[in-house]
Amino acid sequence: RAGAQAHGAMKLAERFSNHPCVARVLYPGLPQHPGHDVAGRQMQGGFGYMLSIQVSGGEPAAIATAARVRLWRRATSLGGVESLIEHRASVEGPGTPCPPDLLRLSTGIEDPEDLWADLDAALRASHPG
Repeated sequence: RAGAQAHGAMKLAERFSNHPCVARVLYPGLPQHPGHDVAGRQMQGGFGYMLSIQVSGGEPAAIATAARVRLWRRATSLGGVESLIEHRASVEGPGTPCPPDLLRLSTGIEDPEDLWADLDAALRASHPG
């Protein structure tokens, strides 16, 4: 299960790296991530199932995106088999160091293509302009 989740996270990270509504992808499996080399030496079987995206359009677009997904579940949890999405700054509240445009994703065992299609549609619907 963990291998499938890591594989899905990597596929999503790669695709969102070129998405017009995503300003930044944070995932250690991507070569441009500052911790990629260390992660490559320390992590075996993949780079994990957690990733974050920073949404173009700022906090309003990030919150709207999280509200529009259908397959991803809006929740704060780790270790399950379902894919989860959360707007972390809202969870932490005022004074958080978390960027307001960041969505944290926990990739589950669903088909990565289904996860991509769901989040892509939500991003595009939430993107200003």
